[in-house]
Amino acid sequence: MTRDRSVSNPNDRKGVATVEFAFVVPIFLILILGMIEVSRLLDTQNQVAVAAREGARLAAMRREGLLDEGQTINEKVTDDIRHILTANGLNGDAAEIFIVDAEDHTTEFDLDDPDNDLELFELRIEVPYSTFNSNVIELPEDMDIVASVVFRNGRTKIVQ
Repeated sequence: MTRDRSVSNPNDRKGVATVEFAFVVPIFLILILGMIEVSRLLDTQNQVAVAAREGARLAAMRREGLLDEGQTINEKVTDDIRHILTANGLNGDAAEIFIVDAEDHTTEFDLDDPDNDLELFELRIEVPYSTFNSNVIELPEDMDIVASVVFRNGRTKIVQ
């Protein structure tokens, strides 16, 4: 009686599962670590956007009783944004914060100037990616997470 070679013997497949596992595991780990890094990146982008919105909201509201002696609203907004970022686990001191004219992004916008009442301003935050990178995925060193929002300097009072 001759043996049919087309039927595979279970003993002939001894190491195949190990070899397949060795090929699949690195790809699987790269996918998992990549998803973790992308989710951290998106979470950080969201935190920076929230800080920009909260800072612009503070800048656009009435300021009586909010400022310390000799402090400008631009300084107050910048300090508060840095504190928001730090409270969320980011390096607030590394963030660059710009309060500029909404149309001319090179001109600093003075929130305290009465001539700027009801004018649009842009608040932009740039946080270097290197300050929170877990080094799982290497991205360019000069990459920044950027969020900006445009608000109206609505420092007005309701007169009755």
